[in-house]
Amino acid sequence: MQQKLPGHVAIIMDGNRRWANAHNLPPYKGHEVGAERVHEIIREHFSRGMGHLTVWAASIDNLLKRSRTEVDFLVRVLVKETERMLASEEFMANEIRVRFIGRGKEIVKSRELDAAIGKVEERTAHFKKGAFTVLFGYDGREEMIAAIKSFEKDPVKTLDYDALLKRLWTGVLPPVDYVIRTGGEPHWSSGFMMWHAAESQLYFTDTLWPDFSAKEYGKALDEYGTRERRQGK
Repeated sequence: MQQKLPGHVAIIMDGNRRWANAHNLPPYKGHEVGAERVHEIIREHFSRGMGHLTVWAASIDNLLKRSRTEVDFLVRVLVKETERMLASEEFMANEIRVRFIGRGKEIVKSRELDAAIGKVEERTAHFKKGAFTVLFGYDGREEMIAAIKSFEKDPVKTLDYDALLKRLWTGVLPPVDYVIRTGGEPHWSSGFMMWHAAESQLYFTDTLWPDFSAKEYGKALDEYGTRERRQGK
């Protein structure tokens, strides 16, 4: 019997700083190890034939309220890992489209990051076999406010689900089937993808993100396969 898999998985990657602290390391080491984990999960995700994977790399608060040293290191990690995706023959052969969504570039103002993101988005824009989305400088509440304000300048005759969806930063993405949050704190944050996650299945794990291996991801997917979505029936 074929395993039931979600079409779109969104991951709240929580626990980098706590992992570093637990290992007596500076916070930036958690981001470094966490970035390595992303590549492992990408490989596992798309090898199973699922179409969309979205990860939350940083909230707006993360970029505005944490130390400049930590934010600068996070930016360097993103530059490095984005260039790594661009250079990956496996990634390109699998035809995975890459998008960065959020206010991150506007907030951090890094020419290196702008260039890296621009290159990988341009290079993968025509790919259709898979989609990897990075939410960077993202806040679901700000996303919703921006969408609503857009109707003031460009009103529509009928305000419905699709009309609002098109105005969202994440409007190009399909509904999220499965939201995974690592880090052992089972709560929502900043209205995370509220429109897309309205009917999502949720999975919370105590595992901190740098320890969330492909095996752990497989366990989460196995659990998804056991769940039944009644959708009001």
